[in-house]
Amino acid sequence: MPATSPGIRIGIDTGGTFTDVVAVDQRTGRVVTTKTPSTPPDPAEGFMTGVHKVLGAIGAEPDAVAAVCHGTTVATNRLLEGKVDDLGFITTEGYEHVLEIARQSVPDGYGNSYFWVKPPRIVPADRVRTVRGRLAFDGGEIRPFDDDDAVAAARFFRDRGITTIGVCFLHSYANPEHELRMRDVLRREHPDAVVSISAEVLREYREYERSVTTLVDAAVKPSIGRYVRTIAARLAALAGGEPPPFYVMKSNGGVLSADEVVHQPISTVLSGPAAGALGAAVVAGAAGFDSVLTLDGGGTSTDVTVVVDGHPALTTEGSVGAYPSKIPMIDVVTVGAGGGSIAWLSPEGTLKVGPRSAGADPGPLCYGTGGTEPTVTDAHLLLGRIPPHLLGGEIPLDANAARAGIARLAGELGLSMRRCAAGILEISAWNQANALRRITVSRGLDVRDFHLVSFGGSGPLLACRLVDVLGLSGVLVPPNPGNLSAYGLLTVDVRNDYVRTAVARHAGFDLDAVAKTLDDLTAEADAALTREGFERSVRQFTRTADLRYVGQAYEVRVEVPAGPVTVQLADAVAAAFHAEHRRLYGYDFALDGRQEVEWVNLRVTGIGPIERPPVERVRAGDGARPCDSRPVCFDDWADTPVYDRSALGAGDVVDGPAVVEEFGSTVPVHPGFRAVVDPFGNLLITREVAA
Repeated sequence: MPATSPGIRIGIDTGGTFTDVVAVDQRTGRVVTTKTPSTPPDPAEGFMTGVHKVLGAIGAEPDAVAAVCHGTTVATNRLLEGKVDDLGFITTEGYEHVLEIARQSVPDGYGNSYFWVKPPRIVPADRVRTVRGRLAFDGGEIRPFDDDDAVAAARFFRDRGITTIGVCFLHSYANPEHELRMRDVLRREHPDAVVSISAEVLREYREYERSVTTLVDAAVKPSIGRYVRTIAARLAALAGGEPPPFYVMKSNGGVLSADEVVHQPISTVLSGPAAGALGAAVVAGAAGFDSVLTLDGGGTSTDVTVVVDGHPALTTEGSVGAYPSKIPMIDVVTVGAGGGSIAWLSPEGTLKVGPRSAGADPGPLCYGTGGTEPTVTDAHLLLGRIPPHLLGGEIPLDANAARAGIARLAGELGLSMRRCAAGILEISAWNQANALRRITVSRGLDVRDFHLVSFGGSGPLLACRLVDVLGLSGVLVPPNPGNLSAYGLLTVDVRNDYVRTAVARHAGFDLDAVAKTLDDLTAEADAALTREGFERSVRQFTRTADLRYVGQAYEVRVEVPAGPVTVQLADAVAAAFHAEHRRLYGYDFALDGRQEVEWVNLRVTGIGPIERPPVERVRAGDGARPCDSRPVCFDDWADTPVYDRSALGAGDVVDGPAVVEEFGSTVPVHPGFRAVVDPFGNLLITREVAA
């Protein structure tokens, strides 16, 4: 595997405000981190600036690069911004309204139903075309595919210049033949079209979700293709010929080569947040915490997830914006509560924060780059909780601009500037706290049982307040927290997921059919790892199945042990399902023979392991000593010691009130809190006395 060959591996995470970069020299073990402003009009520009910057910091030439791993928000941003114009949909005759009907669900339940307006569908009804032909649930053909209808549909989109098309026929998860024939017709009649078919995107039942997932894949395919090709070309120019191996982070917690990811672009929709969760899991595990909450605070948003037994939670019931995406993804909840989140006055006269963000362009007021509205970063600066510069002085901050903007808002609210700034931070903290409750309390977990791993450029800024709001056990802030997502990119394996719906009752189901499906899925995963260059001896495969009780609408996923598919193995899977159902919902029907178990989906994951950089121990400390002081407002203004994090060693203690600063992030330690440096350089923050 090229990514494990001697040389320098680079992880690059492109966020809305900053592009974070980590490089590890596999010859010496040296790790270097840096950041550079993102370039939203051309994300590749910020990407390449980061590459040049980190190579300069590590003192290496481009030909020393062994691999580049990238977390990108290109697909996510396109969907969140609703940029899915000129998209067409082809489905089975009689099912042309599947997108309009959807799931008939109303956000926030009945309390919002009087005011909720159905959002525009991903494809308007006038851009949906149908084709006669029908498959049964088991893949058998009921009515033949109609070539004339297919040609008419292809020409309809061609004549109107609609070049991005999704195809989803009824029951094609069981038999892809009709969809493959439709794609052939499109290639012949409309060769300029970019096409996604559900049999390749998601071979799983539930027509609405499969249709939307396929359309999301089609919608982001052109932009992801252009972006990946641009990056590859610039890496080739940097290397003076053949580019280094280039990998893109997937939502499922793995990476995939750029050549492969253009064929499954939907797999990147939560690329950046997935890398952060994985990096946090690695750091927390080394520090002795296997089950934690993670909080990745950026310039535009905050992403939170749960890590249990060292692994971030996975889901196939996720969504991106308004669009359900039933691909395997790390279970991330995102809220518009980042450093660039804008504070504003609601029509009711109350203070609101987010979800609108100043992002990197124009940025907060204090950036001096055209921002006109106060943000969370401006509030931190006004209260002295961050220094008057970012990135070690590379980006000076204009405190007067922040003060003037917050003064205007404070005047509208009838508050002092201090109280207005404190209110902005309090609302932002509660926005983050509510996101953490969504992934814990609403899923049957007690938030008080967890430590929080807080990272990202703005993540640690509100850590102490979250301890009080949620009753957390404590907060772990890794070294270089602003670069943890980029570090996470260097810790993940190549990973591909394959699924097939195969509904069958547990009692008396066909063992040979299940074995064949699992073998077919394993063969697909094996072929993908072959293309990725992994030796057969290192390849790994895991098998899972989605089971439910007959009559239930949704499933529970459990592991399918390795080995031949026998009655004993099937019974072991069913027993695991009963146990997991009890863990999740508090009951099961293991002893009730009337409630039969039903198998729904079979899954195989192929894994190509990549060597992870070690989590290094730090030198022993000799007592924390402040390097400076400045006025900081927590409960009130006071001259507050400032510590240089790079000067702290293992065992050093910082008692609040204090501020700990480093190149890419700042950690305010509130009064009554204590931060202790652990053997790996993490700051473990706990409350020492009652508030």
